[in-house]
Amino acid sequence: MPSIKILGREPAAVLAFISILVKLASAYVFHATVNQQATVNTVAACGVALFIAVVAHDSIGAAVFNLAQALVAAAVGFGLKLDADHQALWLSLVTVVIGLWSRTQVTAPVPAAALRSPSLEHAA
Repeated sequence: MPSIKILGREPAAVLAFISILVKLASAYVFHATVNQQATVNTVAACGVALFIAVVAHDSIGAAVFNLAQALVAAAVGFGLKLDADHQALWLSLVTVVIGLWSRTQVTAPVPAAALRSPSLEHAA
């Protein structure tokens, strides 16, 4: 499988670029704390992981959940008043939505014998 590229670059290079942009913006524009910078970089990393999972046709449920978790952490890190119980409720909702979507995407393996129609076997 060929390597996955984002704008013609390796994902690690894209994340390094985003990290530098966050640091520059924090130094000159937003004055974000170290924790806020780390949170933004975590959200970026989870977004790239989700992109890679989609492009690689891999299971995306875990990547979606990790991105949602990072987004909740970012929201709290930037001042959203959301206690641990409410964070758990939101992430539970994400888990249920992922489960409902995954259920429509996954088919259990069925033995070949079960696929044959019994009525056709008796007619022969």
